[in-house]
Amino acid sequence: MGEIFDAPGIIVVKVGSSTLVDAQGSPDRDFIAGLCAQVAQLRGEGHGVAVVSSGAVAAGMERLGMDVRPLDMPGLQACASAGQAALTEVYADILSAYHIPCGQVLLTRRDLVDRKGYLNARNTLGRLLSLGAVPVVNENDTVSVAEFAFGDNDTLGAIVATLINADLYVILSDVDGLYTANPQSDPEARLVSRVEAITPEVAAMATGAGSAVGTGGMAAKVRAARAALSAGIPTVICRGRRAGSLLEAAHGEGVGTRFEPSDGSAPESARKLWIGLAEVPHGTIWLDEGACTAVASRGASVLPVGVTRVEGDYAAGDVVNVMAPDGVLVGRGITRYSSEEMVRVHGLKLDVIARFMPEKDGAVAIHRDELLVF
Repeated sequence: MGEIFDAPGIIVVKVGSSTLVDAQGSPDRDFIAGLCAQVAQLRGEGHGVAVVSSGAVAAGMERLGMDVRPLDMPGLQACASAGQAALTEVYADILSAYHIPCGQVLLTRRDLVDRKGYLNARNTLGRLLSLGAVPVVNENDTVSVAEFAFGDNDTLGAIVATLINADLYVILSDVDGLYTANPQSDPEARLVSRVEAITPEVAAMATGAGSAVGTGGMAAKVRAARAALSAGIPTVICRGRRAGSLLEAAHGEGVGTRFEPSDGSAPESARKLWIGLAEVPHGTIWLDEGACTAVASRGASVLPVGVTRVEGDYAAGDVVNVMAPDGVLVGRGITRYSSEEMVRVHGLKLDVIARFMPEKDGAVAIHRDELLVF
């Protein structure tokens, strides 16, 4: 698998349904052809490229002769089943003209929750890249269930980028990038060209509903960029239908919004990335302001004394969300207390807890080594 990492760089590009699908609701083959031409040019420059592609349900509806999107889960999964094959055929046919093979990779979060499955997915993607192929990745909607769904392909793309140690993650969107406000309703809104940290102010800019055919709006894209930044991977959000946008992003030209790790920031460990991105959170703990500052700015562990609220039913060893008082996601980590225990001990100091729970003597709520801070 090491061969690909000697390349000029690995690029993961995610294209959403709102960009991929035409006005009739079918996959836009002209757009896909243009995207593949850019992928081929990047491959010719020596880059490894993986494509995270939505559009399976739309392609399945077309193949099955359906005019109306099904409302029931079996119907949607049937469309996804037919569409995955159809969509991969389109990519394979167009890329073959450039003598580039492609391989289909379908993932669910269930595949990645297991550490062995996570590594198997990484090895498969890495081997495809080292063989000169373009992995075409999508969520396996034919078998996924809500509990193990990624929710949107922006998140899936960020996970794929971390899996293969990508050098750049590009999200091809139906908008030019992140704006200071909604440009459709605010004439003073301006495009933000560069972001080095996902602050509450930046997160507040990413509001508004997504398109009618997509599952992720700008908020989902900013969350994905935040995840990629945790791995030290720059992310570009740009308009996918702008000619040459993928090439511009890959060549470092000023297109869209570029999320770049700040100077001196170090990427998190592979284990922390797996905990924070691939694992399914089973509950939530809320921190006070002091605990947030200690965790986010001083590298501290999460202590029970800083926990103000507990949500969900989880066991010790499960992954939980860590929230700030204002509802901003601070990070995810492995809790050393069950939800029942956390209800009893939150707000208390460790020496007090040890008096009535001696088995937890000195046990922090979440150790820093098992916490991914966003």
